Amino acid sequence: MKFKDYYATLGVPPDATTDAIKKAYRKLARKYHPDVSREPLAELRFKEVGEAYAVLKDPEKRLAYDQMPRPLFSRRESSGASSSRQPPQSGRSYSSAAREKEATADATHHAKRAEQRTERPHENFGNILDEMMGRPDLQPPKHRGMNIHGSDQHAKVQIDLEDTYHGTARSISIPTYMTDDYGMPLVTKRILKVSIPKGIRGGQTLRLAGQGFPGTGEGKAGDLYLEVVIRPHRRYRVEGRDIYVDVPLSASAAMLGTTAHVFTPEGSIQLSVPPGSVAGRKLRVRGKGIPGDPAGDLYAVITTVAPPVHTVVAQKAYRALKAAFDFSPGR
Repeated sequence: MKFKDYYATLGVPPDATTDAIKKAYRKLARKYHPDVSREPLAELRFKEVGEAYAVLKDPEKRLAYDQMPRPLFSRRESSGASSSRQPPQSGRSYSSAAREKEATADATHHAKRAEQRTERPHENFGNILDEMMGRPDLQPPKHRGMNIHGSDQHAKVQIDLEDTYHGTARSISIPTYMTDDYGMPLVTKRILKVSIPKGIRGGQTLRLAGQGFPGTGEGKAGDLYLEVVIRPHRRYRVEGRDIYVDVPLSASAAMLGTTAHVFTPEGSIQLSVPPGSVAGRKLRVRGKGIPGDPAGDLYAVITTVAPPVHTVVAQKAYRALKAAFDFSPGR
């Protein structure tokens, strides 16, 4: 397999920092992207740049690449990568002694690299590079401690209060990631259908095993944790498993007692309001809250509403009420 000088492809020296490599890749990727570039062979150059970056951005892959044997001339051919090895510009020819000295220095350099490399006599250069790039058309690589468990993922799912009484199913969009042909991460979304059990409370978390971020190699995917959020309701207020509903009554009905028609998430009920009830009084109805073991309760909160005064008779009645009850809340 022909050696590919990834440093030369990106136009950086072999000792370039990760930030320098990233900056060079972005510049070349914009230049050669097939959708915008008018350069000849732009698509081919774009793929070469992506392949080089996929190796050099990863510390482990880069270390393995740096330890590979390569032709002695490869570093001298890197554009801008070894300007210190350029022939002197004094007008004299590059002497054979100088060439011999440089060849000796290169041989010493690669000998030191070989001492740091783990011996793999059964694999040639092509096999090593193919394994490092993870090319699918060849034999699968031997994992070297790269089986990493995927991270857990957290998200929220919104339901209506009525859903807690009967259970429901929701389709949610979960962000995730995948890698392209060059090993570059791509953020995408997936649709997941989730069953919400009856009796779920707001703030509870559902665990979906294996639905988190994918693992690396043979590593298992993480888990997905869904926090349940109950949407605000126009009629009810929720506290844990208990729900609260306002019951508007006239002052006379509240004081004299009455039977009120009260709505619940499971249907309407008739509620007996005892005499002497005042605004703010809570009447408890057991077991009519969110289902569970035990189930929550429903609290009917009395609110008083003054009827409108449209007739002379109504005005006289209010005057008589004022005369009968000489009461001022401010006193």
